[in-house]
Amino acid sequence: MGTPCDIQLFASHSAQAKHAADLAIADVRRLEEKYSRYRDDSFLSEINRVAAQAGSISVDDETAGLLNYAAACYEQSDGLFDITSGILRKAWRFDSGQLPEPELIAKLLEQVGWHKVLWQPPVLQFTVPGMEIDFGGVVKEYAVDRAAVICNNAGLHHGVVNLGGDIKLVGPRADGRPWRVGIRHPREKSGVLQTVLLQSGALASSGDYERCIMINGQRYGHILNPKTGWPVRKLAAVSVVGDFCVVAGSASTIAMLKEESGIEWLQELGLPHCWVDSTGNTGGSLLID
Repeated sequence: MGTPCDIQLFASHSAQAKHAADLAIADVRRLEEKYSRYRDDSFLSEINRVAAQAGSISVDDETAGLLNYAAACYEQSDGLFDITSGILRKAWRFDSGQLPEPELIAKLLEQVGWHKVLWQPPVLQFTVPGMEIDFGGVVKEYAVDRAAVICNNAGLHHGVVNLGGDIKLVGPRADGRPWRVGIRHPREKSGVLQTVLLQSGALASSGDYERCIMINGQRYGHILNPKTGWPVRKLAAVSVVGDFCVVAGSASTIAMLKEESGIEWLQELGLPHCWVDSTGNTGGSLLID
């Protein structure tokens, strides 16, 4: 998954914990092999080879479920959560120290837009040559949820799955106490914005601190508006708690993408959350003075 990952489990016997962990890790690796855009042999790469030719492809039930969820997020976010926008990474080289040329962004935007895709399960059809899809905003969170279910099905009910900060509880600690989950501060290295006590559910975060460049004192993060091709500027980080990590993850990303209306949208959504804006202001129902 390109990030540190861990599973912590309580069990009566180490062999039982190892068995459950092995099953969960194997499934995470399966999903990475299936949906990684870095692997030429992944199913996602096969989809994108078809997309490059404006072709069509039939997908399996699991992929269809992910596409249905992505389509729902696209609608709920007014087109801001868009799995076709990953192609904008060709313009944004965060290790270059330079801003992309506006002409390149404009050209890439011609190949961005879920509305340019015809999705009639199980057939996915692309209407514009050169398009791509990227499950980066969905698959890791989906993998977290699956790993927790796999551990539960293996008879373990106390533990936590953490894939790069996307977290799902298998259950409370063995003595019934909640897990203490730290939410990273986006502007303080190794700093914690808030510690949340969780006995169930999931927590996911989005922010501009993982991949970014600083130009003339202005931070440009990796969360890109698919309509403009430029990074969001209003919120620096958002964390959301929900029953499922995939929901918490998409909600935190959508709030970032909504910029000025993101805070109000989070309040209307009703899930526990917290945020930090680009000026350092904080808020949300998870924050405790």
